[in-house]
Amino acid sequence: MATRRRDDGRRADELRPVKLTPGFVGTADGSCLIELGGTRVICTACFAPGVPAWRAGGGAGWVTAEYGMLPASTSTRKGRPTARPDGRGVEIQRLIGRTMRHGVRFDRLGENTFFLDCDVLEADGGTRTASITGAQVALAIAARRCAEQGRCGRGVCGEQVAAVSVGMLDGRAVLDLAYREDARADVDLNVAMAAGGRIIELQGTAEGAAFDREQLDEMLSLAAKGIRRLRRLQTRAIREGCEQ
Repeated sequence: MATRRRDDGRRADELRPVKLTPGFVGTADGSCLIELGGTRVICTACFAPGVPAWRAGGGAGWVTAEYGMLPASTSTRKGRPTARPDGRGVEIQRLIGRTMRHGVRFDRLGENTFFLDCDVLEADGGTRTASITGAQVALAIAARRCAEQGRCGRGVCGEQVAAVSVGMLDGRAVLDLAYREDARADVDLNVAMAAGGRIIELQGTAEGAAFDREQLDEMLSLAAKGIRRLRRLQTRAIREGCEQ
């Protein structure tokens, strides 16, 4: 691993400072504020009886996600979508929903739905991966509480998932790109993983220069290392949130 420091002083294999605050929104069934460097996202999970019409009658539940950026979340004001999210927002909320559904036991949820809302307070790179990591905490807390209240079965969250960004920057693989790095990286890759480093989803593109298999393997190894740390922080936050 290269020892050369990045612009913010981090090593290539180092996450930005991470903080997970469970119970940030008291009115939600589960919530978490995730802070990843300068990126801050509020993630909430809310339980609702019923499922979409196409899902009804099978005894299984559903999980869906929405994602948005508040107007002052970026350096120039981002306008609010008037009718529906913009194309980027739709893509990201679909990514969050797909990833989060991986770890859910829908038969134990019954014909009920968890709505996950991820709202970006400040964006400094990695908002979609931060949303997934924070939403997992919010969902796990909500599922535990709803089970204790008899609204759904126990063990709805069968597997913990987390996500992080990696990329190729100045000829080397780096973990958790801040915005300034993301803007000039040759490769930007978002990775969502389950336990044991099993991959749920990859989103990547060669924005500057194409990458080879060796570089891909190096980026995935960095992602797995970062996600192991995020999972430990998730576990602690879930425990704290369930004790509140």
